[in-house]
Amino acid sequence: MGSNRRYAASIDARMDDRILERVAAQGALQSLTTDELELDRKQVTTDPRPRRVRAWVRFGAEPILVEAELCMWTDRAAAIRFRVGSAERRCWVWSGAVLQD
Repeated sequence: MGSNRRYAASIDARMDDRILERVAAQGALQSLTTDELELDRKQVTTDPRPRRVRAWVRFGAEPILVEAELCMWTDRAAAIRFRVGSAERRCWVWSGAVLQD
């Protein structure tokens, strides 16, 4: 019995979505604190057309790689947004947690 190559990508995407939803249910989304961001001392760049990236985020203690949009950044941190099911999530992560293709 062979595999269904025609729908493999959509099946994989659905599985990734289910895994993300399960991890998100285990804990609160972690974001950098105001003290870590230092937005009162750092220059913030806002992108009017956020670009697609992958980024490591944490729900509770569980890390997971998500497909996201890079909305704002400083020299050390990045503001991203992504979807978990039908809900949009936003957080700040360290710039090293963002992977640009």
